Amino acid sequence: MMASRGYDMTPTMYSPDGRIYQVEYAIETVKRGTLAIGISSKEGVIMAVEEKPRTLQTKNITQKIFQVDYHIGVAAAGYIPDARVQVDGARFFSQGNRMTYDESVEVGTVAKHLADQAHQFTQYGGVRPNGVSMIIAGIDQKGESIYVTDPSGTYVQFSAVAIGAGADDVNAFLEKHYKEDLSLDDAAALAIASINLKAEAKDGVNNIKMAKITTSAKVFEKVSELDLQNYSKNASKFAA
Repeated sequence: MMASRGYDMTPTMYSPDGRIYQVEYAIETVKRGTLAIGISSKEGVIMAVEEKPRTLQTKNITQKIFQVDYHIGVAAAGYIPDARVQVDGARFFSQGNRMTYDESVEVGTVAKHLADQAHQFTQYGGVRPNGVSMIIAGIDQKGESIYVTDPSGTYVQFSAVAIGAGADDVNAFLEKHYKEDLSLDDAAALAIASINLKAEAKDGVNNIKMAKITTSAKVFEKVSELDLQNYSKNASKFAA
């Protein structure tokens, strides 16, 4: 990276070569976070994250997957406290939409709202960009949707995507194995195989947390450890 020469002191200043260093630093924070994955299937959407709990940490509580509304969830990579604040804003926005229009908010509308909020922190002095990227996944009137936001305020829709450390390799793996007609079970197995891409045990689930939203129920659900074990039985068929 070129020497910043003071251009990184504020997110409102462009460098002579057209870069905003504070935003680039925030994106680098995301790359240092543990993996988060979102996969869409014909039966619903899967969100999975890699979490390595401490020895005495309470199990079955994820710090990186959040429920926004009945039909929308978020998986985050990067600086998780920033994710919590953004998710709280998304919940308020989603409930406001329901009270105003008497209908559930679209997934893309929530993604745009979160991206707009992130972008504001690249425009004012005395603040810093949010050091987190988020996968917003859910099911609305248009069907299954997955979006990714980043610290710059960009949001992009995907069928399957990974963010966090090693995301480039995992995204290449997803491109190789993803199919539009995946079942929800196979999507969950693919998420497990993706997180374990560099691990010796391709079907391990000890460091994985997962949530799903099925097309039939349209309700956010945490995936139990037993269900994770069942999904992992098919992970081996997704060879690297």
